[in-house]
Parts: sequence; structure tokens; C-alpha cells
Amino acid sequence: MQALQGFLNIFKIKDLRDRILFTLGLLAVYRMGGFIPLPGINSVAIADFFSNTSNNLFGLYNTFVGGALERASIFSLGIMPYISASIIIQIMGAVIPSIQALQRQGQEGKNKLGQWTRYLTIVLAFFQGFGIGNWLFSQATSTGQSLVVSGMGRTSFVLLTALTLTAGSMFIVWLGEQITARGIGNGTSLIIFIGIMAQMPRAVFSEAELVLSGERSIPMLAVILLLVLAVTVFIIFVDQGTRRIPLQSPKRVVGRKVMGGANSFLPFKVNTAGVMPVIFASAILFVPMQIATWMPNWSAAQTFGAAFLPGHWVYSLTFSLMIVFFAYFYTAIIYNPKEIAENLKKSGGFIPGVRPGRRTAEFVDQILTRVVLPGAIFLAVISVVPLHLKDAFNMTFYIGGTSVLIAIGVSLDTLRQLQTHLQNQHYDGFLSRGKIRGRRGF
Repeated sequence: MQALQGFLNIFKIKDLRDRILFTLGLLAVYRMGGFIPLPGINSVAIADFFSNTSNNLFGLYNTFVGGALERASIFSLGIMPYISASIIIQIMGAVIPSIQALQRQGQEGKNKLGQWTRYLTIVLAFFQGFGIGNWLFSQATSTGQSLVVSGMGRTSFVLLTALTLTAGSMFIVWLGEQITARGIGNGTSLIIFIGIMAQMPRAVFSEAELVLSGERSIPMLAVILLLVLAVTVFIIFVDQGTRRIPLQSPKRVVGRKVMGGANSFLPFKVNTAGVMPVIFASAILFVPMQIATWMPNWSAAQTFGAAFLPGHWVYSLTFSLMIVFFAYFYTAIIYNPKEIAENLKKSGGFIPGVRPGRRTAEFVDQILTRVVLPGAIFLAVISVVPLHLKDAFNMTFYIGGTSVLIAIGVSLDTLRQLQTHLQNQHYDGFLSRGKIRGRRGF
């Protein structure tokens, strides 16, 4: 009842209502663009090709873009080139002093890095679009029908595809920025979220068809649904876990009153980096698939790309190691123990039993190192194990892993922002007690 009243209160606040409608409108534009085919594509042939392709090299990528890739639409690249560019800029910031300086310059430096990220996005999108165009031109249906309309040459089709996909990807980046600035939630996160959720109706209908045809028994369907529920609950449970470091502020005498001396906490989430390590690792593991598209007639390239298909042991091992690495890497970016210790020292706060300054920084760094490891292992397990369970149960959808992790993280973050808006306007939120811990955006 509390949650229902909270949703009803949304429409009583004009600013919040306008933000939600604006966000939904732009997300609708994004979804409609996913059904506009590329110039020169034979829509009938592309539908027949992907319906009969069991070993889809772009399965996980297609999930992130809401099925736009299998329709060969103008939004086939989605937001992923921008994510890849962001990864490269952040990694360069860890080793290049000039970029580190920009990261510390506040909003001005952030704007400059954002501009560089967009330029790099254009370059990455063009090369990825070139690979996809070359791959599409080289494919044919089981009856030998080309995926490209007759009379169109390879060079013109590939170049037109690369330019169209680059423009489509940059338009999606613009949509995400507009949602972040004028809507509700983080635009980039919501675009990935809506792409993932767009696949759910198809999964439901596919499972229903299996049950009606007798290929899936009712008890097996119940087991699958219980697994889906268990994985979801487990993700939420761990995602909300927090390691709290006790803080103490000194007592001060102000006039006749004694101020301070209160106890507080410095919280660190068990899953400190959120879904970012998974996004980073996924974006990098798309590279082998991209290389395979550039050389569709070279068997060695196809074998190399197939080794990085979801479910292959090479993919699982590499994915797990990269998730652990990026969990530590991203945590090091968003948390600086020296700055935390310095801020505590300036405010007069301290950790009981730990001397301020260098010892506090070392203590915080030690805590973060210990907290990040179980969070990283959790991310790796929840991202890799469901891929193998999918094959074991012959399911038409993933029961957890990357998609569910991102969907839950973005949902919690959006609910947290809605909760904050409602409480700022003196309305009840979605919960009568407790807090919704959200996630940082991309």
C-alpha cells in the first residue's frame, strides 16, 4: 500500500511528472529507432537469417541493444561505443598525468574529458560499423539469399552502414545526455536497461510456446522460475550489503552547549563498484567478436571469435578475471583513501583506535581491499554461472548474470532518485521504513 501511494504521489508533483514523461518519451524514441532498418538491407532476408542462426556471434551484444542488431537497424551499435570510449579514457587517466589533472579540475575538466569521450566514440563507432557492414554483406540465408538488396556494391554498402551506425550511436548518446539533464535517472544506464527489458516479452512467449508444444514440462518451468527468483533475490541481497566503519567526532563547547561527540559511520558497499566492472569487461570482450566480423572468410578469425562466445570456457575465464580486475580498478577511481583521510582530518572526525592522517588512509585502503574481493567474486559468479545454467536447462533466456545485474542496479538507482524527489516535496516515498541504496551512473 505504501508503494502504491508513493507512485500516486509522483503525479501530484509537476516537476517530477514532467521529468518522468520526458524520460519515457525519449526512451520511446530510442525503441522506435531500433526498428528502422539500415539503408540497403533486405528486411525479409535478415529476419530469416537470424531466425535460423543458432550460433549467433552477437547474442550478448544484441541483448544490450534490445534486439536492434538482429534487425540490422540504425541503432544496432546502441550505447556501447560510448561505454568503450569511457573505459579507454578512464584507463588512460590512471597512467597519463595530463588526463589525471583534468579529472581533478572539477566541472571544467569533466566537460573536457566528456568532449574527448565523444570524439573517441565517433572513431570506435565508425570502425565497429565498418565491421558490421562488412559482415552483413558477406552473409546469406540458408536458401542463398543475400542480406543486402541486389545491385548494391560492397564498398558503398559498408561505407553507408558505417556512417549510418555512427550517426545512430551518437544520437543515442545525445538521448542519454538529455535524459540525465532533464529527465529522471541516468540516461546511459536507462538506455541499456530498456534494451535488456525489451527482450523479456520474447523470452516469456518463447517459454510459453515450449510449454504448449510439450517440449517443456510444467515442473521444469517451475524449477526455472524458482531459479530466476533465487538469483534475483541473491543479487539484491548482496548488492545492498554494506561494510560500515565507525566514526567519532570530537566534542566542542559552543557557548553553554556541548556540540559534536556523535557517532556516525563511513559506509562501503560490498559490491563497491556496482555494475561497472561487468559493463567494462563485456565491452572489451566484444572486441574478439568485432575482429571476426572484419574477416568473415578467415576460419582462424572465426574460431578466435567463437572462443569468446558466452558459455565457452575461454570466455568464462577471461570474463571472470577481467571483472575482478575492473572491480579493483574502478574502486580505486571512485575512492581515494588519502582524500578520505584528509577530509576526516579537516572536519575533526576520526576512526576510533586509528590515528588521523596516514594511518587512517592505510586503514581505509586495507578495508577497501578486503571489501572489494568478495564483491568482485560475487560479480564474476553471478555473471558467468547463469550462462552455463542456461545451456544446462536449454532455456531461451538468461536466468541472471549481466542482464539481471544491470537491470536491478539501474532499477534501484532510479527508485532511489524518485524516493528523494518525493521526500523533498514532503511526500511519502515507496517504503515506510528503510532506504533504497542506488548505484552510480555510467
